Amino acid sequence: MDAAVSVAQAGILQRATGELLVGVKRRGDASVLDELRQAGCLKARFPRPVSDGWIDVAMLNTSGGVAGGDRLNVAFHVQRDARATITTPAAERFYRALPNEIPAKVRNRLHLAAGAAAEWLPQESILFDHCALDRRLVVELADDARFLGLEALVFGRAAMGEQVARAWLRDGIRIRRAGRWLLHDSVRLDGEVDASLHRAAIAGGARAMATLVQVAPDAETGLNAARLALANAPVEAGASAWNGMLVARILAADFAALRRALIAALSVLRASRPLPRVWLC
Repeated sequence: MDAAVSVAQAGILQRATGELLVGVKRRGDASVLDELRQAGCLKARFPRPVSDGWIDVAMLNTSGGVAGGDRLNVAFHVQRDARATITTPAAERFYRALPNEIPAKVRNRLHLAAGAAAEWLPQESILFDHCALDRRLVVELADDARFLGLEALVFGRAAMGEQVARAWLRDGIRIRRAGRWLLHDSVRLDGEVDASLHRAAIAGGARAMATLVQVAPDAETGLNAARLALANAPVEAGASAWNGMLVARILAADFAALRRALIAALSVLRASRPLPRVWLC
């Protein structure tokens, strides 16, 4: 599409909207679907779980990717003692936005009741040159709930020779436990993104990055194992744990290396439970 398309013309282009609401409850020894509402381009599928007591949820975006002006809203409610692993069947792609177009807006919210556990394990987000994205993950937990989540960003596909020269990115993670804010993390990049990624204080030339967060009463006990797993992967990484939370930052030359590090860290933080099947397809 011609980059000279005017704002007026862009305003009449079709844009994707999607809403997904999923509720999970405990029934005996199993976690089962309690509520499902899906509209627009967002859908949920429920593959056979690979771990007893857990329900697997695969989120689908049938629009084939996210472009400027798209609006996606996701909410999960995990009730008392229920267990849910939330993932995607493939990478999500964030495409080029038109000049002066409003960013794509993605809002993901998780609510975990007492004794609940949830894993937010989407596959990587691939950013394309001149994309514009405003995304936020908000997690609210009861005091004894458990959460494990990640967000992975890939700045162009290295094997395709892609480069994200310019982009507009706001990607935030906010976690509140028992009504108290625990984490407010944000990635903010604007303008000459590729040049910024080459700065030592930002990414040191890395083209793939991830933030991994675990919140649990015993989160600190996994720190040494997580550090060892990351140390044996071909990435730059660091991990810290405090106040019932573990946070790891990972930088890699490409997503292949990043994925190896994520799988290694998830293996120890998930007590060697198998990854969702869609991660292995």
